[in-house]
Amino acid sequence: MRIGYARVSISDQNLDLQRDALQKAGCEEIIVDKMTGKFFNRPGLEKAMSMLREGDTLVVWRLDRLGRSLRDLIELISFLNEKKIGFRSLNEAIDTTTSSGKLIFHIFGALAEFERNLCAERTKAGLAAARARGRLGGRPPKLNLKQQEFTVKLYKEGKHSIKEICQIMGISKPTLYGYVKKANVKQKDSQVS
Repeated sequence: MRIGYARVSISDQNLDLQRDALQKAGCEEIIVDKMTGKFFNRPGLEKAMSMLREGDTLVVWRLDRLGRSLRDLIELISFLNEKKIGFRSLNEAIDTTTSSGKLIFHIFGALAEFERNLCAERTKAGLAAARARGRLGGRPPKLNLKQQEFTVKLYKEGKHSIKEICQIMGISKPTLYGYVKKANVKQKDSQVS
């Protein structure tokens, strides 16, 4: 069974072009959404997905009717592939029920993975460059070095509760424990040297 999925971004847009193309492609059912593609929960798409069974094919007029990002498209088509459901995009001539269609889809998948890897590499390179200039990532410390030492001293004296120390210094419990841990590491390092 071929199930067509059509989507328009706003209610003023006309679905006739998509409907005609999907009917011509042999779709027995055509499910429609009238909403922007940026929303993840689209009732029409969910309905179409629930109707599809092994051996069926989901047909769209163009890829952008199905999803906005390549990553979303690849995840959706991979899901269909796992369920042994075909996918066909009429404008882009992609048909995962054929060998050439599967090849094109795998090329898209490889390009998306390449893009993710490039992004990760750029992020790592940027962080390394910042570290080389003496900048550490993350938020700057809430307290200066003397205030941190005083906070740890209050903690080690044991005269005040954790809550009281945090209120006095204007910090959270995790921040307090972070300063204590940092002081303990420094103390161990100085003992080893």
